[in-house]
Amino acid sequence: MEDKIKSFLDLVRERNGDEPEFMQAVEEVAETVIPYIVKKDIYHGKNILLRMVEPERVISFRVCWVDDSGEIQVNRGYRIQMNSAIGPYKGGLRFHPTVNMSILKFLAFEQVFKNSLTTLPMGGGKGGSDFDPKGKSDNEIMRFCHGFMSELFRHIGPNTDVPAGDIGVGGREIGFLFGKYKKLKNEFTGVLTGKGISWGGSLIRPEATGYGTVYFAQNMLATKKDDLKNKIIVISGSGNVAQYAAEKSIQLGAKVVTMSDSSGYIYDPEGIDSEKLKFIMNLKNVERKRVSEYCVKYPNSIFVKDETPWSIKCDIALPCATQNELNINDAKTLLENGCICVSEGANMPSTKDAVNEFQKAKILFAPGKASNAGGVATSGLEMTQNSLRYNWTRKEVDEKLKDIMTEIHNSCIEYGSDNNGYVDYVKGANIAGFVKVADAMLAQGVV
Repeated sequence: MEDKIKSFLDLVRERNGDEPEFMQAVEEVAETVIPYIVKKDIYHGKNILLRMVEPERVISFRVCWVDDSGEIQVNRGYRIQMNSAIGPYKGGLRFHPTVNMSILKFLAFEQVFKNSLTTLPMGGGKGGSDFDPKGKSDNEIMRFCHGFMSELFRHIGPNTDVPAGDIGVGGREIGFLFGKYKKLKNEFTGVLTGKGISWGGSLIRPEATGYGTVYFAQNMLATKKDDLKNKIIVISGSGNVAQYAAEKSIQLGAKVVTMSDSSGYIYDPEGIDSEKLKFIMNLKNVERKRVSEYCVKYPNSIFVKDETPWSIKCDIALPCATQNELNINDAKTLLENGCICVSEGANMPSTKDAVNEFQKAKILFAPGKASNAGGVATSGLEMTQNSLRYNWTRKEVDEKLKDIMTEIHNSCIEYGSDNNGYVDYVKGANIAGFVKVADAMLAQGVV
């Protein structure tokens, strides 16, 4: 079996060896899915996984825009349309200086499995640009978004490819992108998700990824007859996902003690309550300042510069910032400090060695493709509401989100349980996500 996995990875590496993030994602899937494929005659010999790691379409384009000083700037734009076997391509747009082909291919590949797990009819894709929204005026961001959509509009549509937001792309950016698409196509359709409530958005969509991450942790703890009440939670990030993961954790009776950004992390031993969280939300969403400002307002907290929060003693860790933010040393520290549960809010935030460490210790560990699928699940619900020309209530969307996260958890248990009762959520998520896509690909022939 090791030879089969190695042979497959060698072939993929030959084509994609200069894309480390993408190879990391493929390796994790291959190690769990190939043994399953070998046991199933229906898949054996069909090269399904090899077809899944190759994008159906890769789009790269130039984005020119004019800054406030009148100078012309040039960025790169991308869209990776990975797999459409079970529905239109679906996945976010990321605007960040680190964006490159490797990162977007890894995200698009993960998205295929994540979308499959939601049980909704959505394929996988991802896109974005190396444009950095930080420090830009609203007018500069508008001009960039309009330039970006001037090319992207040719390749997307409500039944073809439905982008959403991601890092650097929030409600403001989605609004500018949608406005340009509507102007160019002369139609009002559900082509983007994460829209404003008054123009086609869904209630709970901003909260969904963070809420879903916590709901998944809640489901995992329930298998041990436990819950979140009075648990100490360490969260990385202070963006959309981290904010709402904190909000839901607080609502369920947990004590959140950290949040972070690229400058470092804050630690509040008294706990970040609802009022303190409102301050952070205003700080990050309105004032667009660093999280360190929290310590000026709340002097009993501390700010640790240029560090991640994984050295803080906790029961539950929710990595909600970015890929590979939690390494093996962080994992060892968390385990030594008594951490019993890790639920990933970001995409692949734990390195491979860190994941192995968690699994070796047999703690509850949920990979992002399962635990942070609430965001894209609610994007799918937004697409449904757009098609119906109808809006569900907040309660209705939240209940549907809870049900979807429970279904994802159940699928992980179905494919990831061993004879001793331990659930390998990585294995379960990978196989459950693979089966639905693979069956659709077989049914549609070699296309």
